[in-house]
Amino acid sequence: MLSKTMEDALNRQVNREFYSAYLYLAMSAYFESASLKGFAKWMRVQAREERTHGEKIYDYIIARGSKVTLGDIEAPKGKWTSAGKVFEDVFAHEQKVTAMIHNIVELATKEKDHASFDMLQWFVKEQVEEEANAGDILAQIKTVGDVPGHLFYLDHQLGKRE
Repeated sequence: MLSKTMEDALNRQVNREFYSAYLYLAMSAYFESASLKGFAKWMRVQAREERTHGEKIYDYIIARGSKVTLGDIEAPKGKWTSAGKVFEDVFAHEQKVTAMIHNIVELATKEKDHASFDMLQWFVKEQVEEEANAGDILAQIKTVGDVPGHLFYLDHQLGKRE
């Protein structure tokens, strides 16, 4: 069974992962309204991945004999002015999530909760990938310029994500 402190921290992270999914759906809607279907699809896939992350922690809490407590999910921002601004927010958000995961890892270390520490290593590695992906796309947008005509090739590439 998890300590109450660890249970609370993991439940907060479940909420944060579901918020991330909600945020990426809002970003997908923005891209749909901007007729950037590839960007929109990339965000929908990202939202699905974030829900999976939340469910992974959810299942872990249950497996440890603790209680899942779901809280309110904050409404995400819904308006952006450009693809570049969206991906600036994506990159900043992923950095924030990385910090959250690291804080829970530190708690697991402090509590000598080796099982939670081990489970969280998957998330530590995943966040390296998440930040790299967001950073790469942001760099590509900066390279081609945040001009609709220049974004079509990138939009096509992002639309291939499964």
